[in-house]
Amino acid sequence: MGTDPELADRIFGGWLGRIAGNMLGKPVEQGDLWTRERIDRYLRLAAALPLTDYLPEPAAEDDGPPLRPEWRDCVRGRIHGSCRDDDVDYAILGLHLLETHGFGFSTEQIGDLWLLRLPYLQTFTAERAAYRNLANGLKPPLTATYDNPYQEWIGALIRADIYGWTCPGVPRRAASLARRDAVLSHTGNGVYGAMWAAALISAAFTAPTVRRAVDEALAVIPASSRLARTVRRVVSLHDTRMTWEDTLTTVTEETAGLGWIHTIPNAAVLTAGLLYGDGDFTRTITLTVRGGLDTDSNGATAGSVAGVLSGARAIPGQWKEPLEDTVRSAVFGFDRVRISELAERTVRLAEAGTESRG
Repeated sequence: MGTDPELADRIFGGWLGRIAGNMLGKPVEQGDLWTRERIDRYLRLAAALPLTDYLPEPAAEDDGPPLRPEWRDCVRGRIHGSCRDDDVDYAILGLHLLETHGFGFSTEQIGDLWLLRLPYLQTFTAERAAYRNLANGLKPPLTATYDNPYQEWIGALIRADIYGWTCPGVPRRAASLARRDAVLSHTGNGVYGAMWAAALISAAFTAPTVRRAVDEALAVIPASSRLARTVRRVVSLHDTRMTWEDTLTTVTEETAGLGWIHTIPNAAVLTAGLLYGDGDFTRTITLTVRGGLDTDSNGATAGSVAGVLSGARAIPGQWKEPLEDTVRSAVFGFDRVRISELAERTVRLAEAGTESRG
């Protein structure tokens, strides 16, 4: 049986979208410094609003917070292939996991692959705590709870894409796989965030609209969870035709105190970017990054959803071409791999998964 060209284009779109969205958000990834207002001020000074391309270089008169050290490789005109980033490393590691162990993988096998393939200092927050616990001989789920104050932060959510891409149109299955991954390092809303993101990406393959994908993803997490309530809140504000700015201002006030890497406020920014972007790739990722907080992680997930919705061919060239079909990665054995190759390997897994269910 030959590969379904539409499936292949959508999966490739998901990979390109994740990498492009990550690169877009990377220079301003410091949510306590780079607020929504400061990001837009930066863009106004550089005459880059509305934003339709990667971030511009800083304007000469800019006196805002410092950009991330990698910014010179992530701004328009300077990009030659993607930068290394954990938001992409975990998608690659997840691909390797499924190729190695299949869809029946265990949480312990994920931990083994981290130790084998991922450098310790390329992990952060909950992942670094779990990695340290693994190296000290602890087993899941204790790896998530011992000496780990980051259990509900965004780390598990950024690892979820591969489960959505390989379970197209089956959001509950995607969420189940993402949960098995997430419990290595997270609990509560940290786990629900991963389940929700995997389901969102899975639903994007078959949902007629982004709103429908958001609704389908909500169905896989507990309705009473803070994550579900926050996502529903953004949906309801969008339904009232409130502006994107006012929606984010409202939800920012309601999630105050959780910190800029916590799953809940970032899920609100992401949901707003998706709903107000309304399926348009450029609008979706630029609104999401302009929303602030964990900009590169949110841009990556928004790009993944929008890329699946549109397919790779429909992603505008200013996002795809500078990536030069190449990704830098800290995952052992995968540095400078072709993005198209990663997508082809993902398609094979998605088709194998469909056959095993059929």
